[in-house]
Amino acid sequence: MQELLIKNGFVYDPINGIKGEKKDICIRDGKIVEEVKSPEVIDAEGRVVMPGGVDIHSHIAGGKINSGRLFRPEDGRKGREPKTKVCRSQSGYSVPNTFTTGYRYAKMGYTFVMEPAMPPLLARHTHEEFIDIPILDNAAIPLIDNNWMTFDYVKSGDIEKLAAYISWIVKATKGYGVKLVNPVGTDAWGWAKNVGLNDVSEDWGVTSAQVIRALAEANEKFEMPHSIHLHQNNIGRPGNYEMTLDTYDVTKGVKASKDRPVTHPTHQQFFSYGGTSWKDFESKAKDIAEYVNKNEHVSLDLGSIILGDTTTMTADGPMEYTLYQITGRKWTNMDVELETGAGITPFLYSGKNPVHSIQWTIGLEISLRMKDLWRLALTTDHPNAGPFIGYPILISLLMSKKRRDEVLAEIHPAVYDRSELAPLDREYDLYEIAIITRAAPAKILGLHEHGKGHLGVGADGDVAIYDISPEERDAGKIQRAFMNTKCTIKGGQVVVKDGEVIAAPEGRTFFVEPEFEDEETYKGMLSDLEAKFRDYYSVTMRNYPVQDVYTPHPYVIKARMAR
Repeated sequence: MQELLIKNGFVYDPINGIKGEKKDICIRDGKIVEEVKSPEVIDAEGRVVMPGGVDIHSHIAGGKINSGRLFRPEDGRKGREPKTKVCRSQSGYSVPNTFTTGYRYAKMGYTFVMEPAMPPLLARHTHEEFIDIPILDNAAIPLIDNNWMTFDYVKSGDIEKLAAYISWIVKATKGYGVKLVNPVGTDAWGWAKNVGLNDVSEDWGVTSAQVIRALAEANEKFEMPHSIHLHQNNIGRPGNYEMTLDTYDVTKGVKASKDRPVTHPTHQQFFSYGGTSWKDFESKAKDIAEYVNKNEHVSLDLGSIILGDTTTMTADGPMEYTLYQITGRKWTNMDVELETGAGITPFLYSGKNPVHSIQWTIGLEISLRMKDLWRLALTTDHPNAGPFIGYPILISLLMSKKRRDEVLAEIHPAVYDRSELAPLDREYDLYEIAIITRAAPAKILGLHEHGKGHLGVGADGDVAIYDISPEERDAGKIQRAFMNTKCTIKGGQVVVKDGEVIAAPEGRTFFVEPEFEDEETYKGMLSDLEAKFRDYYSVTMRNYPVQDVYTPHPYVIKARMAR
């Protein structure tokens, strides 16, 4: 029986309403308990203690990220560290290798990461990389929006069969829910076209709005832990904020099966743009934040910009081609049969560029204007807006008006005319940081019911101790503290001590099994699906599902049908 006692720390645990209280944390056999008898003692010595971090949206595994590694050997040569007694060789900056991903997240105090875009046909690859990533618990959301089966059922209006298909494909991929990327648009890109929210696709006769609404309704047929995870149409284009607001309205009135929003729009910095061109490009963060403040059916994550070089990669193929045209840098594109596609382009966010500078302000402005932080998650859409190791930078900026002003003075002056960040004097406190990096992501994903994002009795023994006091306001010290923890504990085991990885246990893969109860409807869906595999797929239906061997440490969440 392994016991651990963390004493003399100031604990920030928003799910349990603990705001900087000096209290003990007891762990037995990997779980939080009320008391321990003969534990190993860790003296936090007045430092900040939080639950392990939860990242709701970060591209860390699968075909797309691996293609990015192969596509950018120059990135792989960055961040190299030699093998140690504990750690394997590390490499990469914006597309680090699998081992590096686990080590760097653990050093920042994170213990769970969601891979938000898994092509169903390539699900095995994603799970293989999960096996390779040390320390982190993980999950992946399969892409279902540009899928031919989805289009068939949306066109026919058969929400019951669509729900049956969700049940099958989420179980087949060992996925966590329903992901949408540029609905209908990615499929249209295969024909060198793109569509907006209400444009009717030529080959399927459906609109993006219809797909979004139908998948939201079908998802809520089950008590799924998470809502639909939505990357909207028209990403990264001037004036797209109007379509963003219209997209939010699409799922208004859909009844949630659990106490959570019905839609989670992702990396909203990229969808908060005003203007008619890059010449008059401006921030519309205020409009986005005001809508979310008034409407509880939506949660969001930020996708905040980190200035510097990175690798953009998304299932939104048209967007990647646009970036290639803008930058002239190398570009690659791929199609996944019957399901989705993707593109990859290197990108440099420069503070000398007026557009990039305004983009940098937008994620921060949304954060500072949000009233209900329980519907907000801190992300960079790693690696699209910047690598995840930029989180400590964002935390320091949110906590320090002085630091924001310093950066504003260094970047392009367009930020003063076409952004409203400069006047905002709000500063986050540590409790609020704990909400957007732990508590809120866990609740939005439904993981708080499964031991993540808090330190209540029965929760996982995932704890981060940061080398700062609750009174610390110096941005540099805050950034350094959140970059390298004093101590990270995963499942009751110390994995990081004084910023160094000292243990690298294997993580668990969380996945959902939605249980569809109408046997006749389910059989009808399977008949439709068998025809698709027979006529179009290059693999057989029998060989498609991910076998148990690909999830050696599973955590299965059953999702019964909503009553």
